[in-house]
Amino acid sequence: MTVLAALLYAKEQMDHSLAIRFSCRMASCGSCGMKINGLPRLACYTQVSDFGNSPITVEPLDHYPLVRDLVTDFHGFFSTHQSVKPFLVRRDVAEQETYESEYSQSQRELDNFLQFSYCIKCGLCNAACPTVATDPLFTGPQALGQAYRYTADSRDEGGNARLNVIDQEHGVWRCHFAGACSFVCPKGVDPALAIQRLRRLVVTPSGAKRAGGPLMPKHTVQ
Repeated sequence: MTVLAALLYAKEQMDHSLAIRFSCRMASCGSCGMKINGLPRLACYTQVSDFGNSPITVEPLDHYPLVRDLVTDFHGFFSTHQSVKPFLVRRDVAEQETYESEYSQSQRELDNFLQFSYCIKCGLCNAACPTVATDPLFTGPQALGQAYRYTADSRDEGGNARLNVIDQEHGVWRCHFAGACSFVCPKGVDPALAIQRLRRLVVTPSGAKRAGGPLMPKHTVQ
Protein backbone atom coordinates (compact mmCIF):
# COMPACT_ATOMS: atom_id res chain seq x y z
CA MET A 1 0.00 0.00 0.00
CA THR A 2 1.24 3.48 -0.84
CA VAL A 3 0.79 6.48 1.40
CA LEU A 4 -1.61 7.90 -1.19
CA ALA A 5 -3.73 4.73 -1.07
CA ALA A 6 -3.80 4.97 2.71
CA LEU A 7 -4.92 8.59 2.55
CA LEU A 8 -7.65 7.78 0.04
CA TYR A 9 -8.85 4.99 2.31
CA ALA A 10 -8.96 7.47 5.19
CA LYS A 11 -10.89 9.93 3.02
CA GLU A 12 -13.42 7.29 1.93
CA GLN A 13 -13.88 5.58 5.29
CA MET A 14 -13.04 8.12 8.00
CA ASP A 15 -13.08 11.76 6.89
CA HIS A 16 -14.73 12.73 3.59
CA SER A 17 -13.57 16.32 3.98
CA LEU A 18 -9.86 15.48 3.68
CA ALA A 19 -8.35 17.51 0.80
CA ILE A 20 -5.70 15.72 -1.29
CA ARG A 21 -4.36 16.50 -4.75
CA PHE A 22 -3.50 13.50 -6.94
CA SER A 23 -3.90 12.28 -10.50
CA CYS A 24 -1.77 9.61 -12.20
CA ARG A 25 -0.90 7.43 -9.16
CA MET A 26 2.31 6.37 -10.93
CA ALA A 27 4.85 9.10 -10.08
CA SER A 28 4.48 10.85 -13.43
CA CYS A 29 2.30 13.90 -12.78
CA GLY A 30 3.80 15.14 -9.50
CA SER A 31 0.40 16.13 -8.10
CA CYS A 32 0.57 14.21 -4.82
CA GLY A 33 3.67 15.88 -3.39
CA MET A 34 3.58 16.33 0.39
CA LYS A 35 5.79 16.05 3.44
CA ILE A 36 5.85 12.48 4.71
CA ASN A 37 7.58 12.11 8.06
CA GLY A 38 9.24 15.48 7.48
CA LEU A 39 10.60 14.85 3.98
CA PRO A 40 9.06 16.05 0.68
CA ARG A 41 7.93 12.94 -1.21
CA LEU A 42 5.37 11.73 -3.73
CA ALA A 43 2.60 9.96 -1.81
CA CYS A 44 1.87 7.59 -4.72
CA TYR A 45 5.52 6.50 -4.82
CA THR A 46 6.10 6.11 -1.09
CA GLN A 47 5.26 2.73 0.42
CA VAL A 48 3.69 2.47 3.86
CA SER A 49 5.94 -0.52 4.51
CA ASP A 50 9.02 1.71 4.15
CA PHE A 51 8.33 3.01 7.66
CA GLY A 52 7.86 -0.34 9.35
CA ASN A 53 5.70 0.01 12.45
CA SER A 54 6.51 3.68 12.93
CA PRO A 55 3.69 6.26 12.76
CA ILE A 56 3.41 8.11 9.45
CA THR A 57 2.87 11.86 9.57
CA VAL A 58 1.74 13.75 6.48
CA GLU A 59 1.88 17.54 6.06
CA PRO A 60 1.51 20.03 3.20
CA LEU A 61 4.67 21.03 1.34
CA ASP A 62 6.67 23.87 2.82
CA HIS A 63 7.14 27.22 1.04
CA TYR A 64 3.80 27.15 -0.80
CA PRO A 65 0.60 28.96 0.23
CA LEU A 66 -1.76 26.50 1.89
CA VAL A 67 -5.17 25.93 0.29
CA ARG A 68 -6.47 23.28 2.66
CA ASP A 69 -5.18 20.15 4.41
CA LEU A 70 -2.56 18.68 2.04
CA VAL A 71 -3.31 20.94 -0.94
CA THR A 72 -0.98 23.87 -1.66
CA ASP A 73 -1.16 26.70 -4.20
CA PHE A 74 1.25 26.28 -7.13
CA HIS A 75 0.35 29.45 -9.07
CA GLY A 76 3.59 31.18 -8.08
CA PHE A 77 5.58 28.04 -8.80
CA PHE A 78 4.33 27.81 -12.39
CA SER A 79 4.69 31.55 -12.92
CA THR A 80 8.37 31.35 -12.01
CA HIS A 81 8.77 28.27 -14.18
CA GLN A 82 7.30 30.18 -17.12
CA SER A 83 9.68 33.12 -16.57
CA VAL A 84 12.74 31.09 -17.65
CA LYS A 85 11.22 30.31 -21.07
CA PRO A 86 10.89 26.52 -20.59
CA PHE A 87 10.54 25.76 -24.29
CA LEU A 88 12.69 25.68 -27.40
CA VAL A 89 13.33 29.15 -28.80
CA ARG A 90 14.15 29.50 -32.48
CA ARG A 91 14.69 32.62 -34.55
CA ASP A 92 12.62 31.10 -37.33
CA VAL A 93 9.30 30.47 -35.60
CA ALA A 94 7.62 29.00 -38.68
CA GLU A 95 10.08 26.13 -38.94
CA GLN A 96 8.79 24.67 -35.67
CA GLU A 97 5.27 24.42 -37.06
CA THR A 98 6.08 22.15 -39.99
CA TYR A 99 6.19 18.35 -40.00
CA GLU A 100 8.26 18.25 -43.22
CA SER A 101 11.66 18.71 -41.59
CA GLU A 102 13.58 17.86 -38.42
CA TYR A 103 16.74 18.81 -36.55
CA SER A 104 19.49 16.27 -36.20
CA GLN A 105 20.97 15.75 -32.75
CA SER A 106 23.86 13.53 -31.74
CA GLN A 107 23.78 11.24 -28.74
CA ARG A 108 26.25 13.50 -26.96
CA GLU A 109 24.05 16.54 -27.58
CA LEU A 110 21.07 14.62 -26.21
CA ASP A 111 23.01 13.51 -23.13
CA ASN A 112 23.81 17.16 -22.33
CA PHE A 113 20.23 17.82 -21.27
CA LEU A 114 18.36 14.50 -21.09
CA GLN A 115 18.72 14.05 -17.33
CA PHE A 116 17.24 17.48 -16.70
CA SER A 117 14.25 16.84 -18.98
CA TYR A 118 12.83 14.29 -16.52
CA CYS A 119 11.38 17.02 -14.27
CA ILE A 120 7.67 16.39 -13.55
CA LYS A 121 7.12 19.76 -11.82
CA CYS A 122 6.16 18.16 -8.52
CA GLY A 123 7.72 21.06 -6.59
CA LEU A 124 9.48 18.84 -4.04
CA CYS A 125 12.83 20.49 -4.75
CA ASN A 126 11.50 23.96 -3.92
CA ALA A 127 9.85 22.62 -0.77
CA ALA A 128 13.17 21.20 0.41
CA CYS A 129 15.30 24.23 -0.53
CA PRO A 130 16.52 26.29 2.46
CA THR A 131 17.08 29.31 0.21
CA VAL A 132 13.44 29.30 -0.93
CA ALA A 133 12.55 29.31 2.77
CA THR A 134 14.45 32.56 3.37
CA ASP A 135 14.10 34.37 0.03
CA PRO A 136 10.61 34.39 -1.52
CA LEU A 137 12.04 36.07 -4.64
CA PHE A 138 14.53 33.27 -5.32
CA THR A 139 13.94 31.67 -8.72
CA GLY A 140 14.20 28.25 -7.11
CA PRO A 141 15.88 24.98 -8.12
CA GLN A 142 13.02 23.74 -10.28
CA ALA A 143 12.95 26.75 -12.61
CA LEU A 144 16.74 27.01 -12.68
CA GLY A 145 17.02 23.34 -13.55
CA GLN A 146 14.65 23.81 -16.46
CA ALA A 147 16.46 26.95 -17.57
CA TYR A 148 19.55 24.79 -17.97
CA ARG A 149 17.63 21.96 -19.61
CA TYR A 150 16.60 24.19 -22.53
CA THR A 151 19.80 26.22 -22.67
CA ALA A 152 21.84 23.01 -22.96
CA ASP A 153 19.63 21.74 -25.80
CA SER A 154 21.55 22.11 -29.08
CA ARG A 155 18.29 22.89 -30.92
CA ASP A 156 17.61 25.98 -28.79
CA GLU A 157 18.57 29.57 -29.60
CA GLY A 158 17.20 31.30 -26.50
CA GLY A 159 20.04 30.66 -24.08
CA ASN A 160 21.24 34.24 -23.79
CA ALA A 161 17.74 35.46 -22.98
CA ARG A 162 17.45 32.86 -20.20
CA LEU A 163 20.85 33.73 -18.77
CA ASN A 164 19.77 37.37 -18.57
CA VAL A 165 16.73 36.29 -16.52
CA ILE A 166 18.64 34.15 -14.00
CA ASP A 167 21.89 36.18 -13.79
CA GLN A 168 20.71 38.37 -10.93
CA GLU A 169 20.64 38.62 -7.14
CA HIS A 170 17.67 36.31 -6.62
CA GLY A 171 18.58 34.02 -9.49
CA VAL A 172 21.38 31.55 -10.00
CA TRP A 173 23.72 33.33 -7.55
CA ARG A 174 21.34 33.00 -4.61
CA CYS A 175 21.78 29.21 -4.38
CA HIS A 176 24.00 28.02 -1.51
CA PHE A 177 24.32 24.44 -2.83
CA ALA A 178 22.72 22.74 0.15
CA GLY A 179 21.84 19.92 -2.24
CA ALA A 180 18.44 19.27 -0.65
CA CYS A 181 16.72 19.77 -4.01
CA SER A 182 18.64 16.93 -5.63
CA PHE A 183 18.23 14.70 -2.57
CA VAL A 184 14.42 14.77 -2.67
CA CYS A 185 13.92 14.72 -6.46
CA PRO A 186 11.98 11.53 -7.31
CA LYS A 187 13.29 11.51 -10.88
CA GLY A 188 17.02 12.07 -10.34
CA VAL A 189 17.02 15.41 -12.15
CA ASP A 190 19.73 16.90 -9.88
CA PRO A 191 18.81 20.62 -10.00
CA ALA A 192 21.94 21.47 -7.99
CA LEU A 193 24.12 20.22 -10.85
CA ALA A 194 22.08 22.23 -13.34
CA ILE A 195 22.61 25.38 -11.27
CA GLN A 196 26.37 24.79 -11.20
CA ARG A 197 26.40 24.44 -14.97
CA LEU A 198 24.28 27.58 -15.39
CA ARG A 199 26.84 29.55 -13.40
CA ARG A 200 29.56 28.29 -15.68
CA LEU A 201 27.61 29.48 -18.71
CA VAL A 202 27.13 32.92 -17.14
CA VAL A 203 30.80 33.51 -16.30
CA THR A 204 32.44 31.75 -19.26
CA PRO A 205 32.43 33.69 -22.54
CA SER A 206 32.61 30.51 -24.61
CA GLY A 207 29.76 29.03 -22.59
CA ALA A 208 27.61 32.11 -23.09
CA LYS A 209 28.30 31.99 -26.79
CA ARG A 210 27.20 28.36 -26.95
CA ALA A 211 24.10 29.25 -24.97
CA GLY A 212 23.10 31.54 -27.79
CA GLY A 213 22.06 28.44 -29.69
CA PRO A 214 24.00 27.63 -32.87
CA LEU A 215 21.86 27.11 -35.93
CA MET A 216 21.29 23.43 -36.49
CA PRO A 217 21.27 21.94 -39.98
CA LYS A 218 17.75 21.34 -41.13
CA HIS A 219 17.02 18.03 -42.82
CA THR A 220 14.02 17.20 -44.94
CA VAL A 221 12.03 14.22 -43.76
CA GLN A 222 11.67 11.68 -46.53
